Amino acid sequence: MWRLGGRRIRTPRRPAVGLRPASTAAAAAAVSSCRAVVLPRFGGPDVLEVRPAVSVPDLKPRDVLVRARAVSINPLDLRMRSGYGRSIFEPLLPLILGRDVSGEVAAAGASVSSLVVGQEVFGALHPTAVRGTYADYVVLSEDELTPKPPSVTHVEASAIPFAALTAWRALKSTAQITNGQRLLVLGGGGAVGLAAIQLAVAAGCSVSATCGSQSIERVLAVGAEQAIDYTAEDIEVAIKGQFDAVLDTIGIPETERTGINLLKKGGHYMTLQGETASLADNYGLVIGIPAATAILLKKQLQYRYSHGIEYWWTYMRADAEGLDEIRRLSGAGKLKIPVEKTFSIAEVRKAHEMKDKRIIPGKVVLEVN
Repeated sequence: MWRLGGRRIRTPRRPAVGLRPASTAAAAAAVSSCRAVVLPRFGGPDVLEVRPAVSVPDLKPRDVLVRARAVSINPLDLRMRSGYGRSIFEPLLPLILGRDVSGEVAAAGASVSSLVVGQEVFGALHPTAVRGTYADYVVLSEDELTPKPPSVTHVEASAIPFAALTAWRALKSTAQITNGQRLLVLGGGGAVGLAAIQLAVAAGCSVSATCGSQSIERVLAVGAEQAIDYTAEDIEVAIKGQFDAVLDTIGIPETERTGINLLKKGGHYMTLQGETASLADNYGLVIGIPAATAILLKKQLQYRYSHGIEYWWTYMRADAEGLDEIRRLSGAGKLKIPVEKTFSIAEVRKAHEMKDKRIIPGKVVLEVN
């Protein structure tokens, strides 16, 4: 489930001219605590607490301390706040939510070679990280960060990496899409869907996507050849031909059936809605994880035999090669996640409430002043 297919090792980046190499001793010692949004218990937006002095952990050799300037809100943050993943996270409370960050390097561990103090960077933490990015200072590993392109603001950059790395893992590591192939994105109007469309177009693929009526123009603008309003059209009638890969960001039985039926033999169906966390929450880690593994294996064998396709649950995972490509594409203006609204980090409860109530359907970013 957590296996990552053949991954190339990136060549170390040279430090930027005019900036000094990062060093831990002086800078990191000066930051022992900082403001952070803490989740002391699971619940609604009102459980979030902005605390003025939360400890900053010591840096390991490959760690980087980032002075955050903007952090984005992902659907995972809302679900974790409400108790998703409690089998893993409840013993570790209080938590700091947040996965994406854009900011500047404040200090780094002794083995960090590619980043320097003062350099603008952006990146994302793994979904299971306990100390997230809703804080003035954030700790990430060197491989979870990449230089921020000068043409991209901190707000814009913070909206990109978690969603784009989720899409990257599905398309590049699992399906291994190549030039000339066809991709179908079920739920193309969200951040992961939009990132997937742009990554696939950059790889030379043709893309079709389903979305709500309000997202049709946005989906077409980022490069999809066809956008189908799932509320008004029969997807299987509207779409012609079959696909080499299907990325299902919705993950309900109806979209799974549609995606499977539209795949070529040998194609890959990938859903973001795996059952591992929910089964572990319901039955505990000891029973839940083996049960999830059994369900996944059963589905993989079932669809391989009945349809001749490969079936996967897909998750975000740090990928240095992927992050470098995301940096290159975003710097060239070929990978953007539109930001609908920003809040100050002190307004985090309001931001979460508006996302919960779907008052703001698009991407929301917290600015860290």
